[in-house]
Amino acid sequence: MIDPVRHRQLQELDQAELAVRILRNARNELYLSMRFLDLSLSSLGFEMDRECRGMGTDGFVLYYHPDYLFDLYGKGRTWVNRSYLHAVLHCLFSHMDTRGKREAELWDVSCDIAAEAVLDGLYVKCVHAPISPYRMDWYGRLDKRLAVLNAEGVYHALKEMEREGMLSVRQRERLAAEFLVDDHQYWALPPEGPHTAIQRQNQWGKNREKLQTEMETLGTEQDEETKSLLEQVQVENRERYDYRRFLRKFSVLGEELQVDEDSFDPAFYTYGLELYGNLPLVEPLESKEVSRIQDFVIVVDTSMSCSGELVRRFLEETYDVLCEADSYFRKTNIHIIQCDEAVRQDVKISDREELEQYMKDFAIIGQGGTDFRPAFAYVDQMLGRGELFRLKGLLYFTDGEGIYPVKRPVYDTAFVFVKDQYTDISVPAWAMKVILEPEQILEDDGGPGKTVWQGK
Repeated sequence: MIDPVRHRQLQELDQAELAVRILRNARNELYLSMRFLDLSLSSLGFEMDRECRGMGTDGFVLYYHPDYLFDLYGKGRTWVNRSYLHAVLHCLFSHMDTRGKREAELWDVSCDIAAEAVLDGLYVKCVHAPISPYRMDWYGRLDKRLAVLNAEGVYHALKEMEREGMLSVRQRERLAAEFLVDDHQYWALPPEGPHTAIQRQNQWGKNREKLQTEMETLGTEQDEETKSLLEQVQVENRERYDYRRFLRKFSVLGEELQVDEDSFDPAFYTYGLELYGNLPLVEPLESKEVSRIQDFVIVVDTSMSCSGELVRRFLEETYDVLCEADSYFRKTNIHIIQCDEAVRQDVKISDREELEQYMKDFAIIGQGGTDFRPAFAYVDQMLGRGELFRLKGLLYFTDGEGIYPVKRPVYDTAFVFVKDQYTDISVPAWAMKVILEPEQILEDDGGPGKTVWQGK
């Protein structure tokens, strides 16, 4: 008589062996069609999990339910290939590490839409499948709002649609069902285990950089076939900045009344006290040379195309950073200028109290067209009159649609945009471009100085 436990174990071993063969074949087929994915495709191990709702990954292992995988394979190899690559795209685009304090269900839908948009945009035989009219309709709606259908952009577009009454609960449920491919329960790694979120981020960050390098090296050979994938990879690989560190680009050296511990040797101080009682041989300097913001100009585009809420949150984030004790001198000369096609307001900020009062009374003035030249001309006039003495930089918060000055100013300039809500085709080569993550502006989930920025 056959032991039923032993029989079940043998069945599971046979199922696992067959499942691994199916997944390996899918990996090989994807690799032969898209060789630039070699490192990413081979970064996931395989493990059977009967608690899995289909397939899913934690960034280290691809989990699968054998019955689901066999049914999927019965539909055709293409569907296994798509599910495999769908999970890999979640890892490449850091979907599991950037959920943050977002609404979990809506974020999951957004990540699935972003991954499926890439797959539907790949004109590669091994993953090609007919696109349903329902999907085409939603891609069209999102394309009107976003330049690239990445998860962050899709999430905020869906949130806007909900606020505008264009996305009901029933529509949202249908949308989730349409784009559902894998199980996201594995995204949250257990607090104790061999793998950590930092390891996952580092590994897939390297995979993503290698992927972009290899795709760009191929040049136009596969541009049309894989354009949607390259666009998202380029968005994710943009260099990220801490806002406080970015503002230090505009700092100058100056002296502050504080003990300069770097130039003071306490050994001679204590030796003098021991030798002569209360008479030290050397005392610390009472002033210290530090690098901080002194003269600074923030220009806000108040044209009709800029959201008032975004402007307010941008100023609040800037205010949070400037209020940190080591960001600027005790006496500063910060000008906050509101401008559309003309300068509408200039408020001078000299200390923390004035900055706090300005934020309390802040209101947008203008909302006409956009012309960047008047603000630069106005700042140049202030420099000529001596109102700005050590101006190192100017921040211009805008959507990018306007007339730029031709001549480079004598101070550094950075145009600040909100990701997926800007046009930067005409930004001059002499200007810095900073791309702001919208969730960091519209949601209070970071605290002072925690804003994540992207730069070019």
